[in-house]
Amino acid sequence: MRAIWNGVVLAETADTVVVEGNHYFPRESLRAEHFVESDRRTTCPWKGEASYLSVHAGDAVNADAAWYYPQPKDAAAQIRGRVAFWKGVEVVDD
Repeated sequence: MRAIWNGVVLAETADTVVVEGNHYFPRESLRAEHFVESDRRTTCPWKGEASYLSVHAGDAVNADAAWYYPQPKDAAAQIRGRVAFWKGVEVVDD
């Protein structure tokens, strides 16, 4: 699987976990130079508090386009250490 935005591959792996239709990529599969921590936080009743990353590709910025759960609740333990995407980031199967 690859996560692509603005023509740039942001992450690539054969190991994703799908939860609620979203592919969660291992954090180590991300190309770190394209990500900056965001101040945004949201809460999911069964997964816990989500943190966000803004995506940088070329001169473009996609604010809060990736999210992860630093300390997911037990019901979402399978996404610990993983990141998912939205806001126009394409997730494609190789």
